[in-house]
Amino acid sequence: MSIQPAMINRYRWYELISIYAGIFVFLTFILSPFVEGFLVSLKPLGLLFSSPYKFWPENGSFAAYRTMWVSVPGFARYIFNSFFISSIVTAVVLVLVVPAAYSFVRFKFHGSGPLLGAFLAVNMFSGAVLLIPLFRLMRSFGVLNTYFAMIVPGVAFLIPSAIWLLRTYMMRIPRELDEAAFVDGASHFYTLRRVILPIAMPGITVVAITTFIGSYAQQFIFALTFNSKTEYMPLPVGLFAYFGRQEVIWNELMAASFVGIAPAVILIFLMQRYLVMGLTAGAVKQ
Repeated sequence: MSIQPAMINRYRWYELISIYAGIFVFLTFILSPFVEGFLVSLKPLGLLFSSPYKFWPENGSFAAYRTMWVSVPGFARYIFNSFFISSIVTAVVLVLVVPAAYSFVRFKFHGSGPLLGAFLAVNMFSGAVLLIPLFRLMRSFGVLNTYFAMIVPGVAFLIPSAIWLLRTYMMRIPRELDEAAFVDGASHFYTLRRVILPIAMPGITVVAITTFIGSYAQQFIFALTFNSKTEYMPLPVGLFAYFGRQEVIWNELMAASFVGIAPAVILIFLMQRYLVMGLTAGAVKQ
C-alpha cells in the first residue's frame, strides 16, 4: 500500500511559483540596497556618476577598503568604541532586565499592568525628543564627553523592549518548577539563578542580540549630542565627522560602512543558532 504525502505538503505548480516569486521579490527589496552599496565600494570614484549608470563595476577592486584606513584617522578606534559601548549596554540591560522580567511574570503587585504599559509607551518616543533634558542631566552630573554619557541613554531606551521580550519568553516556563524549588527550601533568588536562568537562556540570548544590535544602531544621535572628543566617538559619528567636512567620497564611505557593521554581522552569524532556538521556543507546548 502506497503512502500518500501529507496534505500540508501538497502544492500545485502555480502555488509553488507564487511562493517562490513572493520570496524573490521580498529578498530583492531587502538585499538590493546592501548589494548596491557593496558594488559602490568596489567602483572607482570617477565611475560612480557616469552616464549611463552601470550597475556592475568595471575594473572593480578593493582599493577603497585600503585607502579608507588611511583616509579616516582613528577608524579602528571608532569600531572599538561602537563595539565597547554596545557590549556594556547589553551587559547592563541583561543584569537589569532578567530579574525585572522574572518579577513581572511570577509576582502580582499593584501597578504592574500600568508599569508595563508605561514601558511600552517609552518605545514610542524618539531619542531626539529627549535630547535637551538628557543633555542638561548629563552636564549636571559632569559626564559629558565620556562613555558613560552614551551608555546610560542607550540602556534607558532599550530596557523597555527587552523586558517585554524576555517576559513573554518566561511566561512559557512552567510555574511548577518554581513551586518544586520552593518545596525544597529554595529562595526566589536561588530559583531564578539555578532553575529559571538555564531554561531561559535561549530567550536571554535573543534579548542580548537584539539589544546589541539596537545599541549599535542608535549610537549616532546620542554620541553626536553628548560627546565631542575623538577618542570616545563611535563609528557613525566618526564617519560623519570626517565625510561631512569635505566632498563625500562615496566608495570609501561604503567601504567604511561595511567594515563597521562587520562586528554585528559576525555576532549574528555566530549566535544565529541560539537566536532561532529562542524565537521558536514555546511554539510547541510540551
